[in-house]
Amino acid sequence: MTQQTPGNMGGPQNLQLKGGAAIVAPVSAFQGGIPPNALIVIPVTKPTDALTENLEKGPFAVTQEQMWELLGYNGPAVQVQDGEGRPMTIGLDDLLSGLRDHWSEDKADPQRGRMFASELMKYKRFEEAEKVLAKVVASGGGGEDWMTLGVAQLQQEKFNEAEGTLKGARNLLPENPFPSLHLAKCYKGKGNKEEERSSIEHAIVVQPNSVDAWAVLFVHVRDEKDEAAAIEVVTTLADAEPNKKSAAPFVAIQGVLAGNEETREKALPWAEKAVARNNKDALALVAYSALLGQQGKIDEVVKLLSGHEDLMVRDVRLAHNYFQGLMNKRDIQAVTQLLNKLAASPVAEVKQFAQEQGRMVAQLLQQQQQQLAQGGAAPSGLVGPNGRPLS
Repeated sequence: MTQQTPGNMGGPQNLQLKGGAAIVAPVSAFQGGIPPNALIVIPVTKPTDALTENLEKGPFAVTQEQMWELLGYNGPAVQVQDGEGRPMTIGLDDLLSGLRDHWSEDKADPQRGRMFASELMKYKRFEEAEKVLAKVVASGGGGEDWMTLGVAQLQQEKFNEAEGTLKGARNLLPENPFPSLHLAKCYKGKGNKEEERSSIEHAIVVQPNSVDAWAVLFVHVRDEKDEAAAIEVVTTLADAEPNKKSAAPFVAIQGVLAGNEETREKALPWAEKAVARNNKDALALVAYSALLGQQGKIDEVVKLLSGHEDLMVRDVRLAHNYFQGLMNKRDIQAVTQLLNKLAASPVAEVKQFAQEQGRMVAQLLQQQQQQLAQGGAAPSGLVGPNGRPLS
C-alpha cells in the first residue's frame, strides 16, 4: 500500500510495513488508508479506574483482547471497511449492533438481512443468523438464502430442520453442488451413511467439475474403508461418460494427498493426470505447477505454463506461478512481456498483481544499474516460489 507522508514534506513515499509497527500521527496523515499491520495509538479521553490504577503501578503487560477493551472496544476487534473502502477496526459487538439496527430499520429489505446474517455467520453467531435468515427466506429469499439458512441450522446440529431447508436449496439451485454437499454433512450427523454417499454423488452429477465434490467423495470412502478403495471409487466414476473430460477428480485426489505430509509425495502423478485430461483447466495447471515448484523443477514449471497467458489474465494463481518461474530463470524480458499482458486484464486482482510486481521489477532493475555503475556485481534480488532468495 502506498502512503503519503503528512503534507508530502519529503518523507518516504512508498511506506511498506512488515511485521509490527507503531505509528503516532493524526489520522489525516494517512490519506491512502491506514497501513496494514500498523498499531494506531488512540488517546483515551477518560481513563477507567482500572487503567488509572494500573498506570500508577508502572508499565504493565496486557493481552490483545485486554488492549482493545482498554481502548473502549466492545467485543473482539475486527477489521471492516468504511464507506470509502478504507480499512478500520471496530469492536465486534459494535459492528453487529450497527448491522442489527440497520436491518431493524427495514426488515422488508432482504439485502440488509443478508448483510447482517453474513457477519453473524462469519463470527459463528449461528443462532441469531438462523433467525435473520428465516425471515429473509420467508420474505421470498432465493436459493443462496435457503442454503445459508440450512448451514446455520447444520452448525447448531439441528439436523432435521437443516435437511428440509437444504433440500429446498437444492431444488432452487439445481446446478449448484453445495446444497448436496451440506446435505451429506447433515446425513453424516444423523448417522445415515447411505444418504450421505447418495448426496455426495448427486453433487458430482449436477457439477462434474466441482473439485470439492470429488474431494468429499474421496475422503468419505477413505474414512469408511481405506485410501486404495477411495482411489478406485473416484477413478472409476471419473471414467464414466459424463465425467470423462473433467480434470476435477484427479485435482481432488492430488489435493487430498498433498494436504497430508505423509502422502504428499504421491500427489504429483495425480496432478499430472489432471493436466493430461484437460490442459486448459486453470486449477489443474495451478496444482501441477505448484507441486513442480516445490520440487525445484523450475524449467518444467515454465514449460508447463508457457502459452497459457489467456488463462493467466483471469486467474492470479496461474499468473503468480508463471511469474515466479520466469523470475527464477532471470528471464526479465519474458517477465516484462507477461506483466504487460496481465496489466490489461479485466480482473482487478490480476491487474493489481501486475502493477505490484511491475514496480518490484522496476526497482530491481534500477538497483542493478546503480550497482553496475559503481563497478560492483549486481544483486539478483530474486526469490523462488518458496520465498527464499536466490543465490
